[in-house]
Amino acid sequence: MIDATNLQCRIAGRVLVDALDWQVEAGQCWCVIGRNGVGKSTLLDMLAGVRPIDGGALRLSGRAVGDWPLLALARERAYLSQGRADAFSFSVVDTVLSARHPHRTAAYWDADIDLQIAHAALAQLDVAELAERDVRSLSGGERQRVAIAALVAQDTPLLLLDEPTNALDLAHQVSVLRLLRNFCNGGKAIVMVSHDLNQVQAVASHVLLLMGNGRWQAGGVQQMMTAELLGECLGHPIDIVQVGLRTVYLPHSSVPA
Repeated sequence: MIDATNLQCRIAGRVLVDALDWQVEAGQCWCVIGRNGVGKSTLLDMLAGVRPIDGGALRLSGRAVGDWPLLALARERAYLSQGRADAFSFSVVDTVLSARHPHRTAAYWDADIDLQIAHAALAQLDVAELAERDVRSLSGGERQRVAIAALVAQDTPLLLLDEPTNALDLAHQVSVLRLLRNFCNGGKAIVMVSHDLNQVQAVASHVLLLMGNGRWQAGGVQQMMTAELLGECLGHPIDIVQVGLRTVYLPHSSVPA
């Protein structure tokens, strides 16, 4: 679904990602890990087609990302960015319905089937009771779940997610991760940015480590999620602890208890 060849990502003259050769296939969940400022969100912008690539080649389903017509691209990939600014007083259900627009190029998007899809997506994210609320009145966690519901309603084979569990309480973090895992089991591909190593372990099949200064490493989750690689990537030593059948990742601390 994604094929990057010698891909470069730069900002303000600084190389963030250099010579990235990387493929994402259907059914895979890739988590992108790295320190602040190494290019995680910028790379996601490139994958989404909202920022031009700085070198190399980037293809989505066999076509260069920049060659996709916008409506066709919106049917191919859905993108959750970090921030949202709701300038207008839309209801929650209308906000989710707007994600159906790429599928209704010849008609207004509130056909019966679109309303059914929108309400089903709200129910999946546990915000069905908020359908008629003004999005500007929601809490941060509620607004995040509405944004994810819109991605669900958009119904694309590829999801690009920048910190999808940001602002969510523990129960909804778990439910969103379960939803994403089920999507991959159903054949969708996911690329998501996360700072939570334990969430990465729970949901990822593969990991892309952005090491800084353009360097990167990519591979299966077990291959990448080692104390040595994570410590180098994040700039702080990592302790890996087995708790029953679970693997838990903790920042190493030399401060006495």
